[in-house]
Amino acid sequence: MAIGSPVTAAAGRPRLAGGGHGAVLLTLLVAAAAAASFPGVESSCQRDNSIVKDISQMPQGSYGLEGLSHATLAGALAHGMKEVEVWLETFGPGQRTPIHRHSCEEVFVVLKGKGTLLLGSSSMKYPGQPQEIPVFQNSTFTVPVNDPHQVWNSDEYEDLQVIVVISRPPMKVFIYDDWDMPHTAAKLKFPIFWDEECLAAPKDEL
Repeated sequence: MAIGSPVTAAAGRPRLAGGGHGAVLLTLLVAAAAAASFPGVESSCQRDNSIVKDISQMPQGSYGLEGLSHATLAGALAHGMKEVEVWLETFGPGQRTPIHRHSCEEVFVVLKGKGTLLLGSSSMKYPGQPQEIPVFQNSTFTVPVNDPHQVWNSDEYEDLQVIVVISRPPMKVFIYDDWDMPHTAAKLKFPIFWDEECLAAPKDEL
């Protein structure tokens, strides 16, 4: 599995009709509105509001997660999405996500490979022994809201590649050390790994 270095899609971006002060003013207003919507946005955030994007030219990386290649195809912070966000993720053989939960809906479409969805319980004080649900190429699966889960490429040889669609971006996740950790002890991760360049972590307030 190749993990590409972040690059910015430059071709196909919409351009403002006309020039002069009106175009400059409109650009400033758009930038101000974006910053107001997401306080703490950093200048390193790569934005692309073009209608058509070349996936091979979109920023992607492991974001500190071994064996992962993640690309946000349509996101809240970089692309202005309001209701849903779409990712392309590839897991190397044997790799898995952290055990986590979130309050948004999540849908997976398996493009290639096979793996296992590990699904815990939200009705007990801790996730408990997870269900092991096989997933495979051309299958789709959903994760119930707030149910602890983990996606695992349980194949020893092939990559697992999925399209992921989430609701209510940007995502806030709670991460567990193991399946016996109480829900109340799970650690909040916000912004999520790949949103850190676009959204600064909130500071603790006394």
